[in-house]
Parts: sequence; structure tokens; C-alpha cells
Amino acid sequence: MKVLLSAYACEPGRGTEPGVGWNTVWEVAKHCEVWVLTRPDDGREAIEAELARHPQPNLHFIYFTLPIIGGIWKLGVGAFQIHYYLWQIQAYFVARKLHREVDFDLVHHVTFVKYSNPSFLSLLPIPFLWGPVGGGESAPMAFSQDFSLRGKIYEALRNVSRWLGERDPFTRMTARRSCLTRATTEETRQRLLKIGATPVEVYSQVGLLTEEIARLSQYSIADSTSIKFISIGRLLHWKGFHLSVQAFAKANLANSEYWIIGDGPEHQPLITLVEKLGVADRITFWQELPRDKVFHLLSECQVLVHPSLHESGGFVCLEAMAAGRPVICFDLGGPAVQVTDATGIKIPAVNPQQAVEDLAIAMTQLNQSGAMRIQMAQAGRTMVKEKFDWSAKGQQLVQTYQTILDESMNSKKTDDSDEIAG
Repeated sequence: MKVLLSAYACEPGRGTEPGVGWNTVWEVAKHCEVWVLTRPDDGREAIEAELARHPQPNLHFIYFTLPIIGGIWKLGVGAFQIHYYLWQIQAYFVARKLHREVDFDLVHHVTFVKYSNPSFLSLLPIPFLWGPVGGGESAPMAFSQDFSLRGKIYEALRNVSRWLGERDPFTRMTARRSCLTRATTEETRQRLLKIGATPVEVYSQVGLLTEEIARLSQYSIADSTSIKFISIGRLLHWKGFHLSVQAFAKANLANSEYWIIGDGPEHQPLITLVEKLGVADRITFWQELPRDKVFHLLSECQVLVHPSLHESGGFVCLEAMAAGRPVICFDLGGPAVQVTDATGIKIPAVNPQQAVEDLAIAMTQLNQSGAMRIQMAQAGRTMVKEKFDWSAKGQQLVQTYQTILDESMNSKKTDDSDEIAG
């Protein structure tokens, strides 16, 4: 099988978008011959170094960027989005020429994981798989009352950007021409259906390497009476840490601590909130740390609290479950796809007061019940190994490719038969 993958963000050893791009193409190349369209700006040096260490003859990278204005992406978020859109147009012409030479069986858009921008590769005369794509998630309206002015402006601009993207005729064309669209969350799935994508299935884009799972699974699951809760992520308004801090204070668990790892514009407001609530002696803020240090701190804690109000992914939830740490999160977005009732506690997000109360109840439950923590820890480890190991995800993806090609072949045979009969 000859597969063309589009991975605007692609770099080994990284998380988020570059990690999704790299791990997808690497795993698929174990089973297929793969050509990857990507840009040289960020990842080329790391990609070539990795291929020198671990050669993969099935993997071919095609690097290109925009002529003349190729560096526009460095000028800010708006310029970055313009670069991404124009790069997608350029990718079509590069791919069309390459298809004449290689004769691909299938094309797959991998990154960015964003539903509101088109992929012009859908115009190629071969089956097209779109995603997983995300970005259709929104913080419930009631929670905006707690956002700063900066946060409210961010959310408004995000909504406008999605509104425009959904009305882009090329985005709708991409949706219609996809043989299968994968959405990272149910919220994004509903938006994709409205712009014409069908079928659409929910499928998480995140995963962990086999060696990462093995390392995290070595952390002991201690039935401790002194509980440390931990949250990891950028300190942004939509990450919801102001809610988890209030919940921790409300739960008033004398034998517990709460560690928050990350940096961001909400750092000082959170410190002020902690002092106001009188829990500064039991809440510790850590700056943004290397991944190894984050894992070490995770191993010293018993429960992950991830109160994000909208996100497509949530790598940290997988890492916590692989480490045998139950997860408390909202029943929203990517975390809601990853976390089950067996591996954590998912809280409805109706309004801030209800959310804080329910988070406090969940913290109290896990603080008091070592048996519940152990049961969830074991279930989390099993689920991550079975569903979120990148190796397993790669095999599943190749099976999806084969299913798409089989259906395409059967459809072509039916069309040919109808034409002959006519």
C-alpha cells in the first residue's frame, strides 16, 4: 500500500501536534510505503537525525514551504494561520505531481488536527481520510463569567475563526470529499456533520509510545493516607485551574496537598486566589519543567486533576492513567473520550458553582478510598496499553486504510456494473 500523508507539524520526541504527526507517520511506515508532506522550518533537522539513528526505508519526506513569504509564520498567530492555509494550497500541487510519479492508493490529512481549515489534498482522485481533526469544543457559556477580559477576547476570536472556517467553501468541500472523517471529540463530530462530512467517527488523536507506557507502568500504586493531587498544563483561563483550586479549598482535606505544574498568564491570578482561600500552605506551584521531571513529580502524586473546559487532546490524562493515577476531569472534549468511569471521575460542567462542588466531592471520594484509587489505577493502565499505545494505533490505522480501499474498490465495481447494464 502506497500512502501519502500530510503532516504540517511533524517532529520526533515532541508532544502535541508535532508528536501526533511524527508518531502517525512512523507507525504507518511499519506497514506501508509512506510519503510525508511537511515543512522544513521546525522539524527537518530532528527528523533526519532520527532517521539516521533508526533508518526506515518505507518513509519518504517531502519538505517544502511557501516561496518568498515562507517565514511569515514567525510573525504571530494570525500570520501563522495564513501560512498554514496557503501551505495547504501548495501541498495540493506538490501532491498532484507526486501522485503522477508514485500512483498513491490513499491520502490522509494528519496535522494540523483542526477541523475548520480545508485540506486541498481531498481533490486528488484517490480515497481521502481526514483526521482526527478537532477544535470544535467550547467552554460552556456559564463559565465565561469567570474569565478575564483577555480570556473573553480569546474565546470571542476563537468563535469567529471557527464560524468563518465552517463557511469556507473549501472546508465544506474537504468534508464532502472525505471517505471517512475522524473527530477528536463528540463536539467536533457534531460540527463536522453540519458542514457535510459523513461518515464521522470519534477517535482520539493522542497516544503514548510503548517505552513511555512501560516506564510509567513501573510507578508504584501506593495506598497512602496522605494524598497529593496534581495538575499539569499551561496556566490559561480555559484550563480551569481556578475551579480546581476552589474545589480543593472547599473539600478541606487536611491530609492532602495539591501541586500545579506549568506557567502562563493565569499564574499570578491563581496565586492571589490561593492566598485568598487560605490554602497557600497546601498548594504548591511548580514552573514549567522538562518531561522527565514532570514524570518524577507525577510518580509522587496519587490523583491527576484535569479541569480543562475545552481541548481536543489531553496527553497528560493518558500519562497519568499509564502511571496508575486516576483522573478527575470534566465530561468535555478530549479528556472525556480518554477517561472512562472505570479509570477516573468525569464531572458534568453546568456552571462554575456546580463544577466546584462536584470537583470537591470527587477529590474527597478519592482521598478517602484507597480501594477506589487502586481499582481505577489498574483499569487505567490496562486501557492505555490496549487502546492508546502508538504501535497499536498504527496497526488500527492501517486496517482502516484497507477498509477504505476495499469499500472504494467495491463501489467502483458497482458503478462499472451499473454503467454496463445501462
